[in-house]
Amino acid sequence: MAKKNTSLELVVLGLLSQGSMHGYELKKRVSLTLGPLSAISYGSLYPELRRLQALGFIDEEDQESEIGLTRRARISYKITKEGRDKFSSLLKEAGPESWDDENFLTYFAFFAKTASAVRLQILQGRKIRLQERMALLESQIDKTEKQMDQYTLKLQNRNLNSVENELQWIDELIINERKQA
Repeated sequence: MAKKNTSLELVVLGLLSQGSMHGYELKKRVSLTLGPLSAISYGSLYPELRRLQALGFIDEEDQESEIGLTRRARISYKITKEGRDKFSSLLKEAGPESWDDENFLTYFAFFAKTASAVRLQILQGRKIRLQERMALLESQIDKTEKQMDQYTLKLQNRNLNSVENELQWIDELIINERKQA
């Protein structure tokens, strides 16, 4: 299974490929891009920025900002050519990590920059993961339904409905992707 920072590396490089940003703006853009449940902490973001900088994938640039009557330097980060190359190579990697729960939305957020064949591979991998999850949930409900109280059963059915809805969405995306190919 891929490490969490593969996803963080991808999202940071992807967002910086759209333009320079300071840490606060990057943190905010992650939430806007991936949704509020994907928020990252400064404790994760800044070490990742330092790591990417040490690898030569990003550089710092000072920007002055005005706060009240004072001016202070604010550090922004910009992607380097090496960082663009790394981002491009990450988008070409369509292995199991790209369709797992931890990373799928991150890869999906940059589908516009991903080759069609890779998009289709990721979507098909995600579909298989969801089908496996649905079979597991159905099996668990069948085995334990009589032992569950009404609320636990409703929760399990909600989880099943959620997977069914995502599967339907993925099927629509696969159909559209094949039409465009």
